[in-house]
Amino acid sequence: MRVIIARMASNNPQRGKTELRVVSKWGHERRLEFIDWRLCWERRINRGDLTSFFGISIPQASLDLARYIELAPDNAKYDRSGKVYVASETFQPLYPGTTPERYLNELLARCAGVMQPELGFSGWTPPMDMPANPARGVDSRTLLILLAAIRHARRVDVRYQSMSAAEPEVRQISPHALGYDGFRWHVRAYCHSRGSYRDFVIARVLQASSTQLDALSAEADAAWHRWVELVIGPNPALSAGAKRVIELDYAMEAGQATVTCRQALLFYTLKRLGLLPGQEGPPNVQQLALLNREEVQAFLPRVT
Repeated sequence: MRVIIARMASNNPQRGKTELRVVSKWGHERRLEFIDWRLCWERRINRGDLTSFFGISIPQASLDLARYIELAPDNAKYDRSGKVYVASETFQPLYPGTTPERYLNELLARCAGVMQPELGFSGWTPPMDMPANPARGVDSRTLLILLAAIRHARRVDVRYQSMSAAEPEVRQISPHALGYDGFRWHVRAYCHSRGSYRDFVIARVLQASSTQLDALSAEADAAWHRWVELVIGPNPALSAGAKRVIELDYAMEAGQATVTCRQALLFYTLKRLGLLPGQEGPPNVQQLALLNREEVQAFLPRVT
């Protein structure tokens, strides 16, 4: 069995394949990345795609396409009858952002209504839908105050309604990061009333006011900076065929895969995967197993 790795880090550890090219956010490189994207996911591109998306001239679009072909001569060929570049069968993405994950996340963002179609690289997209989620409100003024406090390292006085209290409580917090558990947003902060780092659901902040007091440094939030590896595999009670399906679903190798998350988000990660103690269910419901549960257990937060 693979042993858990816990490490202190300020940034997400590198995962995935090595980047092929460094991409600037604007200008010529951005247009080349756009060409790469369209060839990969739509298998074709012409000058009109570039002129309409970037607002550039036809001669500039021609130069961009010529430059891309110079960089990746085996990725596309020109179809004179259709006046369009068509992706070759040997196409290989030139840019690291041309990935299935990014493409599907763009579809998801469009479907969720959080990204306008014109902001993404995709032109044609397949029909899609997603399960409906109840709306979770976040007050804009509260969010602005929290963002300013994080940016300028200031404390915030909040009136907060927790699940464990009958009435709202006034607390002073030092916020330093935002978190998302898949359903709701929270702010990661040091609670000066409780003397520890905690998660505060933003929707439960009934009132917030800025202060000029310096925030407590986030460097002491060990659970935020520590990364924990979860080794997952198919539920051993599944049939051999079902296990193979789960291995395919999660791109497992040798019957297991590794999921890396911050210790501060460990509870939420396990909950979404159905791997928290007490979430046990029949194999057709709980399809995954946590192979290094004993090691992971030590990093779960203690409820106080």
